[in-house]
Amino acid sequence: MTNKSNVLVLSFALVFLSACQTTPNQAPVVDRTLPPAVKPATPSETAQIGRDERGLYTVKKGDTLIRIALEYGQNYRDLVAWNNLANANDIKVDQVLRVLPPDSAPNGAGVETAAVIMPPSDKTPPPAPVVKKTGPKGEKKPYSDANLAEMQRADNGKDAAASPAPAAAAAAPARASAPAAAAAPAGPTLAADDAAVTWVWPADGKVIAVFDEGKNKGVDIAGKAGQQVVAAGAGKVMFAGSGIRGYGNLVILKHSSNLLSAYAHNRAILVKEGQTVSKGQMIAEMGDSDTDSVKLHFEIRQQGKPVDPSRFLPNR
Repeated sequence: MTNKSNVLVLSFALVFLSACQTTPNQAPVVDRTLPPAVKPATPSETAQIGRDERGLYTVKKGDTLIRIALEYGQNYRDLVAWNNLANANDIKVDQVLRVLPPDSAPNGAGVETAAVIMPPSDKTPPPAPVVKKTGPKGEKKPYSDANLAEMQRADNGKDAAASPAPAAAAAAPARASAPAAAAAPAGPTLAADDAAVTWVWPADGKVIAVFDEGKNKGVDIAGKAGQQVVAAGAGKVMFAGSGIRGYGNLVILKHSSNLLSAYAHNRAILVKEGQTVSKGQMIAEMGDSDTDSVKLHFEIRQQGKPVDPSRFLPNR
């Protein structure tokens, strides 16, 4: 009796568990977790990408405002104005200075703009037009020795007619390239106002050091103390004085929007800032200020970069 009761209880338990494990018509569970939303760029972040940082310079140890102005072909007084400096001699390491005019940035530089995304078009592009071949159709002829000979004669005639064309085409560029090579300029590429500047040697004397990019930024001319130093070209005095280590008493002339010249180590300076001078006019007396011998150190700079003066000065 006891065994029958146990069997009966076990049967009810199995039926109950089967009912609990079966869930009719239950929809499957699908994980629909959405991906994290992409954070849109803020206007300031968009502007950061398109901002033009050209025209700025970070002050380094040993810099002076006059030297920075010389390196960028600018008047140091303009740098004072562009940077609202109370004292031209009071600049600090890591200070960021504007070295180009505020309005010299290219179109769109520094302007905060946001990207414009055009919505996709719902229109289906028209199908490409079907091009029908209208050329002549090949003529089918039965095989024979006569027809084969005729076809070979026709092919040879086509090859003979086409062969001179590549030779003529190859000769044409060769003839055209010869004048172009002869007309290639030997000197630096100059703007119109730069090319209008004519030059003379700034002093008489032996050239004791020539231009060597990275070592000597100009030419050195030996001479006697008090010997005249003249303007190599007509221009305006940008700087007259001292303040750049290694240059001594210095005169800087601006000849065009891109060209300036520098005259260093003078004993005396005979011009003033803002003065207009003519080509060949005496501007200083040769000396040995901030150097070990009497000489003139002469530079020509194009867009602030030192260039070889021999490419501008006449032969002598």
